[in-house]
Amino acid sequence: MVLWPDGSRSDYGNAAGFRAGIHFKTDQTVRRVALNPGLALGEAYMDEMLIPIDCSIHDVLCVLMDNQNDVSLPAVALAAKTGRLLRPLLQANSARRARRNVAHHYDLNGRLYSLFLDRDRQYSCAYFASDDVSLEDAQLAKKRHIAAKLKLDRPNLEVLDIGCGWGGMALTLAKEFGANVTGITLSEEQLTVARARAEAEGLSGRVHFELMDYRAMNREFDRIVSVGMFEHVGVPNYETFFKTVKSCLKPDGVALIHSIGRFEGPGATNAWITKYIFPGGYSPALSEVLGPVENAGLLTTDIEILRLHYAKTLAHWRRRFAANRDAIASIYDERFCRMFEFYLSGSELAFRLSDHMNFQIQLVRKQEALPLTRDYMAETERRAAQFASAAD
Repeated sequence: MVLWPDGSRSDYGNAAGFRAGIHFKTDQTVRRVALNPGLALGEAYMDEMLIPIDCSIHDVLCVLMDNQNDVSLPAVALAAKTGRLLRPLLQANSARRARRNVAHHYDLNGRLYSLFLDRDRQYSCAYFASDDVSLEDAQLAKKRHIAAKLKLDRPNLEVLDIGCGWGGMALTLAKEFGANVTGITLSEEQLTVARARAEAEGLSGRVHFELMDYRAMNREFDRIVSVGMFEHVGVPNYETFFKTVKSCLKPDGVALIHSIGRFEGPGATNAWITKYIFPGGYSPALSEVLGPVENAGLLTTDIEILRLHYAKTLAHWRRRFAANRDAIASIYDERFCRMFEFYLSGSELAFRLSDHMNFQIQLVRKQEALPLTRDYMAETERRAAQFASAAD
């Protein structure tokens, strides 16, 4: 149902499927959404020019995204084509630009993230073995799943964590697997928190964090991990990224890249997400990733697609954000809250109703670096879980 600015009402669809209602406050809002829905819809909600009627913005987006393949809109098709043409410009993430892009999102008030993430501040897709797993346990399972693929089979392996966030992955690899980890980030806020956590947990001797662009790293490591950072690299820089991974990986080393991706081939980042959430960001199709991997001289030894795990993760974040909305509004304001609500709901539905997924790619320089079957992965995860149970 749509309530128009003049007070008239239009009803669409039938009783089946998702239901929602919206009120357009002005004719200008209607025109802007019609001409550029990818950008204007989110802005209209942020500015209270589009009001959900007896429902939430999540319900509105459910209806829109559930019907996106059934309705052909010229404005949407044009925006998608324009976005693909502008990708080289929008994703030309030089070291300076990359740092500015990261600051836009990750240098927000640190308390914000503590109000909707898990205790470890894992800001990437969790790993749900079942529907009744808590967010904390699913995020721990994600870290152990990745650690298993890194084959941390002996103590004191040197690990590079590219895009280390608030340090949770690095600290886990040090605590549970005896690794020596160097974490790099472009976020000053994350760097401060990560260093404080390492100090507080008595791991400063094993875990070091640096404010550094991946392109500046010139050391070799036994293992390299990158979780939720590849989305910020930009297609024009993929070959540079993977050549850096190869140059920093010892001949018998193992790397694991965890990233958001898309099922349906190359595309473009939504204009609203680019402007308000992740400037310079892009979630690639595997077809865009594997060519640069091959050109860098790396061997792909394992690929796993995580379906719907991020939808479940984002649902947890969305509920926690709603539960702490008043506290978040006191840090920022109502417009910021509406922006984040739109972001969390739209992202969740991109994984649940559209073409988004997560992939994990395991890479080596030599085929002999890893066993020929995946058995070691499952065994490592079992041992990690047993170790944790014994410690409790």
